[in-house]
Amino acid sequence: MRTTLTIDDSLAEALKKRAFETGKTFKQVVNEAIAAGLQPTHLPPSKPFRQKTYSLGQPMPGVNLDKALQLAGELEDEEIARKMGQRK
Repeated sequence: MRTTLTIDDSLAEALKKRAFETGKTFKQVVNEAIAAGLQPTHLPPSKPFRQKTYSLGQPMPGVNLDKALQLAGELEDEEIARKMGQRK
């Protein structure tokens, strides 16, 4: 069957290079590439990823984990202040 395709320039160059290297026609290389791409892949089904969880223990007294982002911000501010105090 004859048809018209628009192929990206980089792909066309790669196909031309493959045709030159193998001594095949551009048409043959394009047909082989398309046929290879249409082959079903027979990969074994993979198991779903499961993340193991670990207990980090109980939070320190007075730490409200419902406001974890606020706590992280406060800890970061304290660390920045500590580093700035060391520069002087």
